[in-house]
Amino acid sequence: MMPQHLRLRRSEDFARLRQQGRSFHRPLMLLGVFPNALVHNRYGFITSKTLGNAVQRNRVRRQLREAVRHLHPHLTPGYDLVIVGKKSIVGKPYTDILRTVCQLMNEAGVVAEGSKPLC
Repeated sequence: MMPQHLRLRRSEDFARLRQQGRSFHRPLMLLGVFPNALVHNRYGFITSKTLGNAVQRNRVRRQLREAVRHLHPHLTPGYDLVIVGKKSIVGKPYTDILRTVCQLMNEAGVVAEGSKPLC
């Protein structure tokens, strides 16, 4: 479970990230990145109804959260990160999701300098 202080909850934060942040795309998902003034990262996950029913959306959200939990210690602090699942993510194995999240984090430049290569 992700600690409360690492969650991105307020709609104003999501809106600021969407308007001012940078985005990186892959076939399975989109990553939005925006610097924050905190000493830690905050993470948000968007799984819209286009992904399917509640069971499918919740499964995708759990997989995305687990991937971020796994990568969190290797990331540079001080960013708000939002991952938006696309329709093609439904039914994909966790390894594909983890690899894609890892690629997006590397492309966004939020991987810590001294950290070993993630993917």
